[in-house]
This record gives sequence, C-alpha cells and structure tokens, in this order.
Amino acid sequence: MVKQSDPWIETSDVIPMFPTLVWKIQLREKLRDAISAKILTALEKLRRDLPALGPGQGWQSERALHQREELGDLVSCVNNGARSILRFWRIGCDAFEVTGCWATVLAKGAAHKTHSHPNNFLSGVYYVRTHAGADTINFHDPRNQTGIIRPPVLELTAENTDQVVVRVTNGTLLVFPSYLEHSVDATLCEEERISVSFNIMFSSFTENLSKPLW
Repeated sequence: MVKQSDPWIETSDVIPMFPTLVWKIQLREKLRDAISAKILTALEKLRRDLPALGPGQGWQSERALHQREELGDLVSCVNNGARSILRFWRIGCDAFEVTGCWATVLAKGAAHKTHSHPNNFLSGVYYVRTHAGADTINFHDPRNQTGIIRPPVLELTAENTDQVVVRVTNGTLLVFPSYLEHSVDATLCEEERISVSFNIMFSSFTENLSKPLW
C-alpha cells in the first residue's frame, strides 16, 4: 500500500472486492463426540466386508449418507449453518436441500487432487478423525487469470498467495462456495483421516431461479 505521507497523495485506501468466504465452525465437544460416534458406527457397517486400506489408498462411500438416520444430527448442523450463511449473504431464497453427502477415508500417503463441486451452491466437509500430518485442507485461488502472470514475490502474504491452507480438527465443519477449488495433501499419519463431505443446492432451482436475468 502506498504511504499517505507521500507528497503526491491526498488520500489512499485499499478496497476489497468480490471476496471468497469460507466458514469454519467448531461444534461443541458433547455434540461433536455424539455425531462422530454415529458416523463411525455407520462407516464401520459400510466397510465391514471391505479389505483394509493400504498405503496411498482412499475410500469413498455412497453419495446419500444424509438420508441415513445416523447422520441426522450432522445434517441438522449443516442446515443450520447454511441458513446462517444465506442470511449473511442476504439471499432471499431460503429453500435449499442437501444434494449429496459422502464419507472419505484416506490412509497414509493418500491425497485428494484439486477439484470443485459443480451444479451446487454451497459445499462443505465435517472432520470426524484428524491427526497431526492429516489435519489441513488447501483452498485455491478461484481467479484463473491470476495464474497467467506470476511474478516472484519477496514474501507470501494473504494478498499475493494463490493457496490458503486451513487447519482443522475433530468436530470442525467447513462450508464454502461450491466453485472454490480445494485439495488435500498426502496424509502423513499412520491413522486414517476420516471426513464427511456434502453439497447444498436451492430446491426447485429450475422452477424458481434458472430464468435468465436479462
């Protein structure tokens, strides 16, 4: 930022524009433990007849976990968080639904490549089991054009980086725009990293919101 003491400046300011927001919510310990216990029980049933994961391997469940009774409390937290986000954004359409929900289990050495979640408005992830070396998620700059010219920087800051690393723990719930690309580095821990991801979209989108604005 230029200094206001410079003789050629009367006033100076930095105007933030078009921010991409990620909500980080930490559930209360008692609720976290209850939700995670139910999720682990459900996943144990789903994986009962599957072989153990080897180094570098990952597993994902079916995409309809939100319809299972064991995940009812988590879905309630997701819905409450989504309502708060829509109110914060002053969005007038309150009718939404979870369109998909699935678990991801990563063994040591397993990673999750950069991706986004098309055809949804909000996405998120709940962390069931994290460990040192398996407790971060990377979010990537959604402005693709910023990668065209990449001059060297003297120091990485929040203003010039193209990636933000968010640290998470058991019971962390992240919610973010579905367009935001994200990835997970290779797990360094011997224990499995377990998370539950979800997508949210407006109900009756084609009837209420899909008409052109011009």
